[in-house]
Amino acid sequence: MVLDISAPETAFAVRVVREAATLAPRIQSGMKTMNLIKGDLSPTTVADYAIQALVAQALEAAFPGEPLVAEERSADLRGNEAMLDMVTRFVRESVPDADVDKVCGWIDRGDFDPAGRFWLLDPIDGTKGYLRGGQYAVALALIAGGQVELGVLGCPQLNPDCSPSAGAGVIVAARRGQGAWRVPLSGGASYEPLRVSSCAEAASARLLRSHEAGHTDAGKIAALSSAMGMQAPPVLMDSQAKYAVLAAGHADLLLRMLSPAMPDYKEKIWDQAAGTIVTEEAGGRVTDLDGRPLDFSAGRTLARNRGVVASNGFLHERALKAIAEAG
Repeated sequence: MVLDISAPETAFAVRVVREAATLAPRIQSGMKTMNLIKGDLSPTTVADYAIQALVAQALEAAFPGEPLVAEERSADLRGNEAMLDMVTRFVRESVPDADVDKVCGWIDRGDFDPAGRFWLLDPIDGTKGYLRGGQYAVALALIAGGQVELGVLGCPQLNPDCSPSAGAGVIVAARRGQGAWRVPLSGGASYEPLRVSSCAEAASARLLRSHEAGHTDAGKIAALSSAMGMQAPPVLMDSQAKYAVLAAGHADLLLRMLSPAMPDYKEKIWDQAAGTIVTEEAGGRVTDLDGRPLDFSAGRTLARNRGVVASNGFLHERALKAIAEAG
């Protein structure tokens, strides 16, 4: 398998994700990480809004009329004039004629009811990781008929080989039937294929889970790990950068359990789409906690799924069995 980087959709996705993943740390290093708290109590930064506006504007130029589904809304931003002005100034660096109204209009292009073929964006996946200087990702995917066809992750803090530590950044891209590939964020190198590990023994397996304990059930994950016979401590990371690590064979299992504080929570589709195809195209497997494939045709959430299990494939059934036995 070879990734056709010249295909219009793939070339577009890699280009805009690289631009966004280069912008995010510039905003961060400029101490422009002021944030606001949305109605759901989640933090949102200047980078979230600026990147969503830039990607929406680029999509409009490259594929006029193609819909975008994304996380942010300008209504949350308009009440904060200082933050809106800062977002506009960063967007203007790439789009000189950008103004407040245009920026808000581009942001609101993401307010689309998912159906048919659409692009899916999480401008800063792992906002808390971004704020603390940890791992985060820019995640862009193309969905058609409820299936992820293309996914690109820009991980500015990850090693270029996708190992789970701080590094100079990497772009990970996957297209259905063309495998999963990585290239340094800085470019100037050939794409290298990604392949999941061949680890089939739980005792030597490496587990990935969210750094934020509030995003998952850390206690239950620990109990499941013990029941499976896993011995290594979990690797704690924010964002879909975890999928890149898994796809590259540097970890073997990823669990997203439901937080006891939010038992009815449904995953947002932008939090899983790009990482799902990256893992699957690298030879891995992704399901919910009940073993069902993730269903991206049910709206803005994975309404027909419960949690997430991603693996190298070899450990998947064992993980599902442990989850079922735990109840």
